[in-house]
Parts: sequence; structure tokens; C-alpha cells
Amino acid sequence: MATITINYDGRNVLIKSIIRSAILAGATQIATKKMSPLDMALEDVNNGNVTTIFTPRNGKKNKQQKNHS
Repeated sequence: MATITINYDGRNVLIKSIIRSAILAGATQIATKKMSPLDMALEDVNNGNVTTIFTPRNGKKNKQQKNHS
């Protein structure tokens, strides 16, 4: 028996269907990481997938400050 750990985007429909098919074929699912939408958004920001952040009050872009060291 082998244990495989897979990291994937939970919003990717193709990957989810492949994993579902593997489970239906006899693979067992050990654990899933349930994330709230806020956690997913924070993970996207931490991974660098978000390049623009909008403020909820006025919808204008926040300018990222450059470090002048």
C-alpha cells in the first residue's frame, strides 16, 4: 500500500473529478483540508496569485509601497 499526498487547487473541477474517480476505483481518502473562502483568499495572497487588492469602501486600488532601504 502507498500513501500519496496531493496539493491542488480545490476550485479546479478537472482535478476534483480525477480524485473522485480514483476514490470510486478503490482508493481510500484519508483526510481533506476544509478551508473557508477567507482562508482560500489569504492563501492566494500569500502565494502571489493576487496582484491587485481593492478596498471595500471606495473600490480604488491600493498602491503597494516600495521599501526604500
